[in-house]
Amino acid sequence: MYLTAEKKKEIFAEYGKTDGNTGSAEGQIALFSYRISHLTNHLKSNPKDFSTQRALVKLVGKRRSLLEYLRERDIERYRAIIKSLKLRK
Repeated sequence: MYLTAEKKKEIFAEYGKTDGNTGSAEGQIALFSYRISHLTNHLKSNPKDFSTQRALVKLVGKRRSLLEYLRERDIERYRAIIKSLKLRK
């Protein structure tokens, strides 16, 4: 599997406050970004996989709503996560 427990801990340790803080917006955005990149690569080799395409669209929507939440609450945290993940906004 592409997303192991160790990889999740690593993502949350880097972008969240601690590796156990799985509820932080930054950690969730980073996790969604990792999953989005994996699904994008999968769809490049399997263009007719429509269930994966639907899952990708749902993940992008979740990440977008979290980014909007973070932008409204704390603009500095928003700018920091955009810059560290190299997202377009």
